[in-house]
Amino acid sequence: MALVACTKSDKSAEKGAIFMTAFDTPFGAPPFDKISVDDYVPAFEAGMTQQAAEIDSIVSNPEPPTFENTILALDNSGSVLSRVSAVFYGLEGTDTNEEMQKIKSELSPRLTAHGDNINLNEQLFERIKTVYDNASSHNLTPEQYRLLEDYYKDFVRSGIMLSETDKDKLRDINKQLSALTIKFNNNVLAETNNYTLVIDNEEDLAGLPQSVVSAAAEAAGEEGKWIFTLHKPSWIPFLQYADNRDLREKLYKAMYLRANNDNEFDNKGLINEIVNLRLERSNLLGFESFAHYALDDRMAKNKENVYKLLNDVWVYALPQAKKEAAELQRLIDEEGGDFKLASWDWWYYTEKLRQEKYALNEEELRPYFKMENVREGVFMVANKLYGLNFKKLDNVPLYNPEVEAYEVTEADGTHVSLFYTDYFPRASKRAGAWMSSFRKQTTRNGEDVRPIIYNVGNFTKPLADTPSLLSLDDVETLFHEFGHALHGMLSKVTYQGLSGTSVARDFVELPSQIMEHWAFKPEVLKMYAKHYETGEVIPDALVEKIEAAGKFNMGFTTAEFVAAALLDMDYHTQTAKQEYDVNAFETASMNKIGMIDEIIPRYKSTYYSHIFSSPEGYASGYYSYLWSEVLDADAFQAFAEKGIFDQETATLFRENILSKGNTEDPMELYEKFRGAEPDPLYLLKNRGFIE
Repeated sequence: MALVACTKSDKSAEKGAIFMTAFDTPFGAPPFDKISVDDYVPAFEAGMTQQAAEIDSIVSNPEPPTFENTILALDNSGSVLSRVSAVFYGLEGTDTNEEMQKIKSELSPRLTAHGDNINLNEQLFERIKTVYDNASSHNLTPEQYRLLEDYYKDFVRSGIMLSETDKDKLRDINKQLSALTIKFNNNVLAETNNYTLVIDNEEDLAGLPQSVVSAAAEAAGEEGKWIFTLHKPSWIPFLQYADNRDLREKLYKAMYLRANNDNEFDNKGLINEIVNLRLERSNLLGFESFAHYALDDRMAKNKENVYKLLNDVWVYALPQAKKEAAELQRLIDEEGGDFKLASWDWWYYTEKLRQEKYALNEEELRPYFKMENVREGVFMVANKLYGLNFKKLDNVPLYNPEVEAYEVTEADGTHVSLFYTDYFPRASKRAGAWMSSFRKQTTRNGEDVRPIIYNVGNFTKPLADTPSLLSLDDVETLFHEFGHALHGMLSKVTYQGLSGTSVARDFVELPSQIMEHWAFKPEVLKMYAKHYETGEVIPDALVEKIEAAGKFNMGFTTAEFVAAALLDMDYHTQTAKQEYDVNAFETASMNKIGMIDEIIPRYKSTYYSHIFSSPEGYASGYYSYLWSEVLDADAFQAFAEKGIFDQETATLFRENILSKGNTEDPMELYEKFRGAEPDPLYLLKNRGFIE
């Protein structure tokens, strides 16, 4: 970690003091250069003590409950705990080490208990309920009522109505789930980092582009050896280009067997415990299954609506995937191959088919997608849509040398947000891409406290003589996560509990997924896609190829996604505790929908971090990406009809979606932007399933 340890002269009593007040730094940025690992535990302890005292103060207030002395006081409580949590969990995901993982595991039960002490505090709930029952007499604004309603529902969903015996059971379940999901996540990280495919015969590199070979040589650091890993920028190009089929199979199996190797990092037993504990918890709270519980406060509302969406799309995806598989088998047969297409062949022959159909080799595109240029491209899109400007900063501390920081301002120079980007894989960072915040936007004492947002990715690292060059998928991911960042940065609400991305799980992907639509539009590509060596703007011929191939391989892409979403739902719609044979359950789930052998779900169970690496996370929620695509495909149609940089449409989207957080019902916000509910037709068009 790029943190500076405290000196020996520091007194132990001073540990954690840096988190006790708002950071005295430019824009309130976390002072990473002054934070020691030793600061975290004392700060967490002080934060829990402070919030407990604040809750006691609310409960013991002799005045009748009001919005201000109960709901607002609760929303404002725990400032120290929020501050240290944002930094610690931000870095634990991006720049962890054994000491931080140990702190996370040891603090987990204490933090869970602290949360339960608040959520199961009957005296506190009585005050909330009094305000809720008498809301009409409190003259609340719509935003105040939304916050009140959210807190009331959250307490009910957290078990406040249970008997004392059941509350004790719930506390125990919450504690177990916290520990188990942490272990799941650590196991996936360990399995990802522990495997390497070492190649010492140059002939085994046949087919691989020079850039991939150079990256593997640099990873090995030894003459005559090349290393490939389970980090996506390494295994994906190997699967795409390596002629050696046996090695493709070896690397791909290592990827999808992560935490499924019957060793100390195996996750099958943890999945058993997590799924059964979630069911037990849901039953305690009065729900038939975890899915019933999770979907109760989502836009989808119930499992029937989720299954209908997934199955409706599956009807289009599976036949298309079968057609694609047949085309790939044709290529194998034409080459004289005497084998049946397997899942580890899909990327390799898809790349060949892409070249055959569109004369498009993804490697010829990479030179135009230098990471810095793509990032500048998304900044330019934000400028043209919302008038935002991005200025790189050298006066704020960074938690890792690979991180960069920007001040975001309005067209008139008004400060909007601090924004960090952290785009390269390292052993200390978990896989994937995400957005989060070191500080959420809120209004305190009449002051608009602006947010501190960050984006994380795992894109191809720069080499000694070559910058980071992104794939088409990487470019789309960067735009996607930046959409989440805009949702956090442009938040303009009063209360922290409603701020930014604090919205329904199946609404939160709308701002991110709509941004993807701009990534490859010809006029946008001309803005940022420039050859890293010559500065040449991407030629029209390549732009046309990208457009022509835009819906290529969509059967595969959709099938692997929907399969994973259905697997998630199948786990969490179970209504009876059972001993899961995880591999058999997964196979049965895939057989039920007729999944072809040539494709596996995007996430197999043992590394399905979206649904198993936190107590709730995306469990019964992976479908959200598709649900949100119904919204984003329809929403982008508004731009397509008037011009992709139409200012009136952009203003409507900012004012009704990006700035509003959770201050209103998601569908009501959407209808204010679009004038009607979304039309699912555009999702099917977006994926090329209908004309």
